Amino acid sequence: MPADLIIRPITQSDYGQWLPLWDGYNEFYGRSGPTALSPEITRVTWMRFFDAYEPVHALVAEQDGKLIGLTHYLYHRSTTAINPTCYLQDLFTTPDARGKGVARALINGVYEQAKLVGSPRVYWQTHETNTTAMQLYNKVAERSGFIVYRKLL
Repeated sequence: MPADLIIRPITQSDYGQWLPLWDGYNEFYGRSGPTALSPEITRVTWMRFFDAYEPVHALVAEQDGKLIGLTHYLYHRSTTAINPTCYLQDLFTTPDARGKGVARALINGVYEQAKLVGSPRVYWQTHETNTTAMQLYNKVAERSGFIVYRKLL
């Protein structure tokens, strides 16, 4: 991790720097142009970070006063544990920050937050074609072997 990298909770004043990261993340997964998320989803997502009744949280990576990465995570109940499980939903760094320990630092930040609330586990999913990210994921977590099924309604 670069010595001058700061991993911290997001603040209201981060919106102007968070939005391009959020847009970059969505574009990476094909959600741009005609397939972009609605502005309402972005607005509600942003508001959830600051609502004490929501289980959705965000950390950002800051270097030299500039945001270069984000992660969004949430807590949910489980039938296999008493304390809430942590799901790391989104992780993104700027292209020039990749390979420099920023994503690892963000994941470790989520691990730290999850430990603070007594969560027994952090998990996430990625697309099978995201082989670059999987090189890191294989070093910081174990692959569960589960396959995700879904049906859009």
